[in-house]
Amino acid sequence: MKEKCILGISFFLALLLLPLLALSVPRQPSLSSSESSSRDEPASSQESSAPAGEGTEDVFRILDTSTDTVLEVNRMDFLRGAAAAEMPLSFETQALCAQMVASYTYYGRLRENARKNPDPALKGADFSANIQNWEKYTTKEQMEERWGDQFSEYFEKLTQAAEEVQGLALTYEGEWIDATYYAISAGTTENAKDIWGGDLPYLTAVASPGDALAPGYRTTEVFSSQELQEALSASFSDLSFSQSPEEWLGDMTRSASGSVLSAEVCGQTLPGEQLRWALGLRSQNFTVRFQEDSFTFTVLGYGHGVGMSQTGAQQMAKQGASFREILSWYYPGTRLSPV
Repeated sequence: MKEKCILGISFFLALLLLPLLALSVPRQPSLSSSESSSRDEPASSQESSAPAGEGTEDVFRILDTSTDTVLEVNRMDFLRGAAAAEMPLSFETQALCAQMVASYTYYGRLRENARKNPDPALKGADFSANIQNWEKYTTKEQMEERWGDQFSEYFEKLTQAAEEVQGLALTYEGEWIDATYYAISAGTTENAKDIWGGDLPYLTAVASPGDALAPGYRTTEVFSSQELQEALSASFSDLSFSQSPEEWLGDMTRSASGSVLSAEVCGQTLPGEQLRWALGLRSQNFTVRFQEDSFTFTVLGYGHGVGMSQTGAQQMAKQGASFREILSWYYPGTRLSPV
């Protein structure tokens, strides 16, 4: 609790300092104009020298699982389509910019790895996506169909954001980072080491208190004893439910940010992530109460909690933060580098 309070205080101090930072940190102009750059500048202050244009030389190959075809998508189309699939267009432009850089970096890293070690199942693609369902990426045609009369307004907003950030990627010590993101944190992001193992210094816990204001921040799932037994048995076939229901769930170990890392279930220790998926919970940050033959799970946040909270990015943008400041906050120690 002490650690969370310190993180929260540091976050609000950071927000209070944003007006002062704006006086010393140059805003990035549209990439249609000439810009200077420094690869050694931190993400919050670096200026990009990325070239303007549609980025036709920078192509993503995406296996669309809804049609079993491989699409070739240029940089600008990818930035627009990835952001549209990930964020509401009602979000602030600077939040959309942050999302574009994160998506471009994350899938650019996948692309690099896929081309070094091709997976035959991808049929020459860099990664797969269900484009019909707006999973990871969507097309201009689908935007027109879904948005109708608002298409022109939204597409222009996406284009302006993409022009501002195209040609930028997040790096750490010269390498593209694993720029993970998710919908809503539980108030503090998670250390990647706690959730997935492996120590990534730019995926560490930071405060994200604005998430608590989001619809869906706190949700509940209620299971009868029979429903819980059926859900757990479907994923963990060797569990024995010989004890009374109130004894099925025991001690839980948690990360510093609150996610359940492991839980005692029917005398066995189960990973928190697997328990989350078995029960269909929105995150690993949950508590449980047994009463009148029912288990009530109270869940905070939505997603794995590692990296950038999309809701947190929106709250920072509403407070006046630039995409640079958002990315610097959620991926500490990284740099914005031209590609």
